[in-house]
Amino acid sequence: MLQGIVRESITKKATKELRRNGYLIANIYGKGVENINAAFKENEFIKAVRNKTTLAFPVKVGDQELNVVIQEYQKDPVKSKFVHVDLRVALHGVLSKYLVPVLLTGTPKGLKDKGVLAQSKKRLTVKCTAENLPDNFTLDVSDLGVGDTILVRDVKVNDNIKLMDEDRISIVGVIKAK
Repeated sequence: MLQGIVRESITKKATKELRRNGYLIANIYGKGVENINAAFKENEFIKAVRNKTTLAFPVKVGDQELNVVIQEYQKDPVKSKFVHVDLRVALHGVLSKYLVPVLLTGTPKGLKDKGVLAQSKKRLTVKCTAENLPDNFTLDVSDLGVGDTILVRDVKVNDNIKLMDEDRISIVGVIKAK
């Protein structure tokens, strides 16, 4: 389980001091949960995220143990280090919005016809409870030819999950190379 600390001070000076000491600044929030200003050791956070098997993973901040999902993160454009992360608490039985990653499998047949695979959405917004939260959406792109796309309405989901993105939005497609 990932261990973190509660930040007592959220001033710029205190934040810079934590970053100098190798901490990643985090905000933890959710429906019916008081916001928590936290910090995690950056290397431990990266290891925990890489080794997680589900979208939601446990963290311990202070004396609280929470199941969280990464909602948003910021990286330094020069050093490519994480600067800040937003974590949403995944509460059982509470309907919330989550961002679920889209994974692609297969090689499109349109690539042989001088096409290029273009993924326009890397994550889809879903509304569901924490126990129904999918880990990812896996799309097979091997049947896509030049000009073919997979739209949000083509993604099959359970009755307990509602896709919040417009159904006419393209997720991935094969476009003609110039």
